[in-house]
Amino acid sequence: MLAGVSADYYLRLERGRDRNPSVQVLESIARVLQLDDEHLTYLLQLVADTPRKRRRRPRKETVPAGALKLLGSLVQPAFIEGRYFDILASNSLARALSPSLAEGGNQLRDLFLNPAEQALHPDWENITECFVANLRQAVGTDIDDPRFIELTGELSLASARFRQLWARHEVRGQRGTPIRLNHPQVGELTLNRERLGIAGADGLMLVVFHADAGSSDAEKLTLLAAAGLPAVSEPRAVQPAKT
Repeated sequence: MLAGVSADYYLRLERGRDRNPSVQVLESIARVLQLDDEHLTYLLQLVADTPRKRRRRPRKETVPAGALKLLGSLVQPAFIEGRYFDILASNSLARALSPSLAEGGNQLRDLFLNPAEQALHPDWENITECFVANLRQAVGTDIDDPRFIELTGELSLASARFRQLWARHEVRGQRGTPIRLNHPQVGELTLNRERLGIAGADGLMLVVFHADAGSSDAEKLTLLAAAGLPAVSEPRAVQPAKT
């Protein structure tokens, strides 16, 4: 074989008779399958020797006070998300951009189960692919996390689209990228979406939407901010839904 693995040994791997292939064997197979670095890392994590400890309660995700202050000072739409895309805190303009970005929501659940949120995204199919691939990367081998079990179980039962994407086993991280929105108040606009890791808070990300300077999209954001929004309140951290 191209991977330098005998047909007999490869057959044993396929049938699960050998559950401890070496790193060299996995790297050879990955090379033949033309897996990128993210997929190779995920593959190696799946067979790592490190035992998993079963977590009896959902992991508590707490937003650092400094991150909340930063969020409250931003003039762009911004929010803080947890490991599984729970909205832990958000500012007023983020909620004006999408009501589903309110504290306590979950982006995956809304993308797959909320028709209003789906209508907001002209590129809904591409966005759902990206989110599901990133979810698989985020969980890694920690598949006994109660929050992960709750969320994927709900989506698997309620959404054929999620089941289809989850069965692909795609692994991909999210990167800063433009995103198109079809907003019911200001119409179509394209915003840059940045995800910034929060130091000292494992898995938490600050997500910021911003428009290109001087663009019509920037004007629409200004209109949205001035369109009778509620008074700005200090963002607060919330805990993910209990399992």
